[in-house]
Amino acid sequence: MANFFKNSITGSIGTTGVITYQTPAATTTTVIGLNVANVATQNISVSVMARDSSSNKTVYLVKDAIIVQASTAILIGGEQKIVLEANDFLSVTSSLANSADVIISVLELT
Repeated sequence: MANFFKNSITGSIGTTGVITYQTPAATTTTVIGLNVANVATQNISVSVMARDSSSNKTVYLVKDAIIVQASTAILIGGEQKIVLEANDFLSVTSSLANSADVIISVLELT
C-alpha cells in the first residue's frame, strides 16, 4: 500500500458549491487539514459538505460558519480527521462571490 501526502487548493469560491477535493478510485483518504480563508472585504458565511458515494448521502461538516474579513477558519486539523472512501468528496460554498480560498491537506492510501 502506497501513502501520498497531497494538498488540494481552490481559490475564489463563491455562492455555488465547488468540489474542493475528491478521493480517486481505489483510494482511501484521511483529511488532515481544511482551511478556509476569507479574501473578501466583508464577513462571509461558509458551508462545507461531505459526500459519501457508497451510501448516496451528503451531509454538512459545517453550515453557515461566519469567517470575518481577512481571517481564516481551520475546520479540520489537529486532533480532528475525516476519512473519505473512493469517489467521496468535499464541497465548499460561500455567501459571497469569489470570497473564499480553500486548502485541503490529505493522506491518500492506495
